[in-house]
Amino acid sequence: METYGIEKLGIINPTAVYRNQTPAQLTEHALRRGEGLLSKTGALVVKTGKYTGRSANDKFIVDSAGVHDDIAWGKVNRPISQEKFDALYEKIVAYLQNREIFIFDGFAGADPKYTKNFRIVNELASQNLFIQNLLRRPVAGQLDDFVADYTIIAAPGFKCIPERDGTNSEAAILLDYEKHLAIIAGTQYAGEIKKTVFSIMNYILPKQGVFPMHCSANIGADGDSAVFFGLSGTGKTTLSADPNRKLIGDDEHGWADDSVFNFEGGCYAKCINLSAESEPEIYNAIKFGSLVENVVMDEETRELDFDDDSLAVNSRVGYPIEYIPNAELSGMSPSVPKNVIFLTADAYGVLPPISKLDLNQAMYYFVSGFTSKLAGTEIGIKEPVPTFSTCFGAPFLPLDPSVYANMLSEKVQKAGASVWLINTGWNGTGQRTKLKYTRAMVTAALNGELLKSEFVTDPIFGVSVPTTCPNVPDELMIPINTWEDKAKYEETAKKLAASFTENFKQYTKMSPEVVAAGPKI
Repeated sequence: METYGIEKLGIINPTAVYRNQTPAQLTEHALRRGEGLLSKTGALVVKTGKYTGRSANDKFIVDSAGVHDDIAWGKVNRPISQEKFDALYEKIVAYLQNREIFIFDGFAGADPKYTKNFRIVNELASQNLFIQNLLRRPVAGQLDDFVADYTIIAAPGFKCIPERDGTNSEAAILLDYEKHLAIIAGTQYAGEIKKTVFSIMNYILPKQGVFPMHCSANIGADGDSAVFFGLSGTGKTTLSADPNRKLIGDDEHGWADDSVFNFEGGCYAKCINLSAESEPEIYNAIKFGSLVENVVMDEETRELDFDDDSLAVNSRVGYPIEYIPNAELSGMSPSVPKNVIFLTADAYGVLPPISKLDLNQAMYYFVSGFTSKLAGTEIGIKEPVPTFSTCFGAPFLPLDPSVYANMLSEKVQKAGASVWLINTGWNGTGQRTKLKYTRAMVTAALNGELLKSEFVTDPIFGVSVPTTCPNVPDELMIPINTWEDKAKYEETAKKLAASFTENFKQYTKMSPEVVAAGPKI
């Protein structure tokens, strides 16, 4: 039996080893092994059990001498000793003995100058199908002399014992940057594998002068690229899916000196409340070869109920980017971005619907990574709560935020790019900004029309606000004009501004100029 070298990882006596199987073969294996069922459209549907999202408190980084001074240790980047990692690793590879093993050898990074080779070792055929969809797949000849730069072993059936293993629960996501190795145990949520790859790329690419970004990206007919940063619910996926522009990717990219490139070869989209009318590209991508997680399915009719959140609010589908009709299959743009867009959903209704940022403001709002949690989204939330995620991707950034902020500044300056802050949330009318208006603002920013407008300075947030935009009512452009109670507007705006200021106190390595670029209260 061909083992493809897994014994070098300490995995011995497997009952079978399958490498880079086709989607059809992996789907057959998953069905044979009872991992899931087929939907009416042929997608493989699985339930991930206890863990239906990322387990943030269970992620650790090995605190080895070679990386200790690099890592921004804290609540996100928790240390674990080399001894604890090695002991847990030995238990996991022992657990995988006498089991079927599924291997995917593929790549992260579409630009060949920065491509990294990843070996993913899975206990489950369904997870192997997922990561094959999400990473960049090899073509003929690419595996002839394949050597992994990093290896990730995912064994969801292995349950950690916190008292013994030094973990916080039965689940653990452990990265050893020095050994180029990661292990994922106790959780079947496939997104952990994808985000482990992202965390690795966020560590190694800055050392090569590449700015790693948690963003979507698209490219226009003239070859001009744009990137869209934004947290969940701000419209990152929706707004980058523009029928007049090709999608480079929906989640993870690198900004090099001469390109923007997708790390991935697929998409991992939310399914809750999905419909053919609202998001036809995602809806139609749920077909044979896709992996659906935690969507309720009628086992008789095999119909999926995207409105039923009894299994998870965070239901997902993973599929290859080829399933999106308007995708740029090369995964890259040969030009650097001319426009950088930060998306936020301000539920307070005080941020402008669109504003232009200078360089220091760009660094400030990038590091802040603001959006709002809305009433009803979590138990106990009665009114909007400001939420900040460092650099729009806090859980995946091993280095100090200043590293990524300085790279943003350097790339924006070199490219001569415009940076925009777009509020896809609410205004003083109590209504959320209509999608058609937000799309019009994005279009005007990308085609240069918005630069022709007159700009005024927001008195509290200090950003430059255009007074007009094609196909958008003028009265919506300046936030205070949408409020009947002007005093209430000022009170609310100052309340949000104060939360920005308080949040930014944690960033001790930012320059005084960047700190001063925040709101004025």
